[in-house]
Amino acid sequence: MQLNHLDARGQARMVDVGGKPVTEREAVARGRIVMRPQTLSLILEGRLPKGDVLAVARVAGIMAAKEASRLIPLCHPLAITGVTIDFRPDVQAGAIEIEARVKTIGQTGVEMEALTAVSVAALAIYDMCKAVERDMSIEAIRLVEKSGGRSGLYRREGEEKWDV
Repeated sequence: MQLNHLDARGQARMVDVGGKPVTEREAVARGRIVMRPQTLSLILEGRLPKGDVLAVARVAGIMAAKEASRLIPLCHPLAITGVTIDFRPDVQAGAIEIEARVKTIGQTGVEMEALTAVSVAALAIYDMCKAVERDMSIEAIRLVEKSGGRSGLYRREGEEKWDV
C-alpha cells in the first residue's frame, strides 16, 4: 500500500482529486469523554455555571467539521451538506459518547471532518466542565463508518448503529 499524500520523492502533497467522480459521501466518527459521575450529573441536570454543555459542544462540533481543512494541512476544503452531532450519556461509566455524522456530495470523503467534529465536541465539553473537574479524559476517537467513493462502504466491526 502506498501513501497518496507523498510524491515520488517522499515529499508531502495535496492529492489531486480532480479526476475522481462526484458521489454522495458520508462519514461517522465517535469518541468519548470520561469523567466523575458527579460531573456527568451536573451536565445532565444543567447545573454547570457556564450553561448547557451539550448544546455548546454540539455547535462546536458542527463548526469544527467546517474548519477541518484549515486545521489539517493536506485535507481538502469541502462543501459539507450536513453535520449532526449526537451524545449518549453512559451514567454507569461516567462518560459521554459523542457521534458526528458528516455528509457531502463531492470528489473526496468527509472522514477528517467527522473525526475533527468529535474531537472538538469533546474538547468543548472539557472546557465547559474544567472548573469542576480537571481529570476528564478524551478517549477512543475513531472512524465508525464511511460510504461513497471508489472504496464504497466501510463499517468498523463491533460498532452498533445509533438510533437517533
